[in-house]
Amino acid sequence: MNIFHQILQEYWGYAAFRPLQENIVQKAYEGEDVLALMPTGGGKSITFQVPALAKSGICLVITPLIALMKDQVENLKKRNIKALAVHSGMTSNEMDVALDNAAYGDYKFLYLSPERLGTELFRVRVQKMNVNLIAVDEAHCISQWGYDFRPSYLQIAAIRELLPEVPILALTATATPEVAQDIMDKLKFKTPTLLQKSFERKNLVYVIRRTEDKNKALLKICRSIPGTAIVYVRNRKSTQEIASLLVQNGISADFYHAGLSTEQRNAKQDDWKQGRIRVVVCTNAFGMGIDKPDVRLVVHIDLPESIEAYFQEAGRGGRDEKTAYAVLLCNEADKLSLQQRFRVAFPPMATIREVYQHIYSYYNYPYGAGKGITHDFSLMEFSQRYHIHSLTAHSALQCLERDGYLEVTDELNNPTRIMFTMQRDELYKVQVSNADLDSFIKILLRIYSGLFSNYTGIDETYVAKVSGLPLNTVNDYLLRLSRQHVIAYIPRKRTPLIIFNEERLDDKNLRISKENYQLRMERYEQRMAAMLRYADSTATCRSQQLLDYFGETNNTRCGRCDVCTSRNALNMSNYEFDLITTAIQKIINDNEVTIEQCVDAIKGDNNKTLKALRWLMENGKVHEANDGKLRWVK
Repeated sequence: MNIFHQILQEYWGYAAFRPLQENIVQKAYEGEDVLALMPTGGGKSITFQVPALAKSGICLVITPLIALMKDQVENLKKRNIKALAVHSGMTSNEMDVALDNAAYGDYKFLYLSPERLGTELFRVRVQKMNVNLIAVDEAHCISQWGYDFRPSYLQIAAIRELLPEVPILALTATATPEVAQDIMDKLKFKTPTLLQKSFERKNLVYVIRRTEDKNKALLKICRSIPGTAIVYVRNRKSTQEIASLLVQNGISADFYHAGLSTEQRNAKQDDWKQGRIRVVVCTNAFGMGIDKPDVRLVVHIDLPESIEAYFQEAGRGGRDEKTAYAVLLCNEADKLSLQQRFRVAFPPMATIREVYQHIYSYYNYPYGAGKGITHDFSLMEFSQRYHIHSLTAHSALQCLERDGYLEVTDELNNPTRIMFTMQRDELYKVQVSNADLDSFIKILLRIYSGLFSNYTGIDETYVAKVSGLPLNTVNDYLLRLSRQHVIAYIPRKRTPLIIFNEERLDDKNLRISKENYQLRMERYEQRMAAMLRYADSTATCRSQQLLDYFGETNNTRCGRCDVCTSRNALNMSNYEFDLITTAIQKIINDNEVTIEQCVDAIKGDNNKTLKALRWLMENGKVHEANDGKLRWVK
């Protein structure tokens, strides 16, 4: 058993790697720069965690998803692997302590949000670390061609100047060939190495249902396909409405969105994971880091904005390799809805400039101030103060974010964190002179480890339960210990954050690139058009369409999607149908022919030729002009 299999067995309990995983692990261990393309649920984390554990030193993991970062750190700790995180939701003192531990402790993983890379604090400290690997998760964020570009990712390449011998392992679940090449260029790969697992999911059946009554269609689908399900909708209000509809019709369901409290979200996730709830109706806030293998059905009520987003969300079905269904409900109104979203996503340049000045004024920053500072942020309060529609404000802030001026995080739930700032002998004196605090301090030290070296998240409710103290007494004791400088105390907080990357500029010096703005608009339109083509197409296998989009052109029909099922009704094999279709296309392109002339010109069974031709006409591949002549639709 080699070292990789030993680590896999010891920490994860797996006897073997999934396809491609070991190859990626080997390349990363040998010090090569690697871009790994693996579909959602393909086990990306193991590909950097195993080689990092096999070498001495610490692995830097860069990811934009703070909630997922926290989950991964906790999961590693549960496996007795030392890991920590540095992100925008932490105080400067917390970051300082964490970076010290990364530099001088025996930690194996340091998770970082990308905006931390450019800080002087990190740049000085990283040079004291023995870094063995840089893992870049969600690597498509570095590409302006990608669907989720984040300017802070461009700072990753600068870290290579400080750590020139450290290899990079970049990971993403969704990248077109153009984006994949751009990732390797932006990360300055010494030798481009792309390892790609096919995006094909043979067990996942893609289906489109065109319907004017989506609620009725959803009920029918949920009744006909048993098992655990996810239903994606566009907004928070719809999650509650659709969940109520399902419950009223005897289907066990609950709703989920980012506006719920952490306790509510955790409870709903747990109910769904444990099978107490069959269907979760959610926004796209649900799914990241939630690996439930037996999801049998994923339904999209609304059309996603891109193939990438759809593929990732649909891919949460059937991770156990058993048959699952990804169903997209659509109608004519969806096109109008997408076009409206496009208009909202790209407000006028004057509006973006206005929001820029308002956001600095909101925090009372004069020109030349604000750089590097983080604040709690409420989009609703901001929008109300300046009488801007919240969707417009959100889109303007996203545009400013893509130009690198600021960043707005998703809502963060930061638990109470404490760290003892006194040495043990000083602490003993406090315990002797404060009998009521003595037992409380002992309970804290018994429940939580590492309190003298790290800020540690604590649960006041659990402390109250263990100590037998009322919750308000626990909070009072924490406050007293803080005032006596026994602990550093950061109370629990739940809020989005805004990070100012640059000082405030006046209108004359504010540069918003019209070229980049126009480019992003064009890319957005292209992705939107691709999504609409996928929804409208009735002539090409769904799986083939998705694979073609991601650059896999040499593939076969799945035989089970709605397009293939329709074609299967012709009672001819795929091979036979393809031969006839090729012959029909050649006849039509080479000659002006009617239906009868086309059928007569092709050798073989005229009945099968006619059936295939009728299918091609019904599905928009062949058009009959007013003069009766056939045209092949490209």
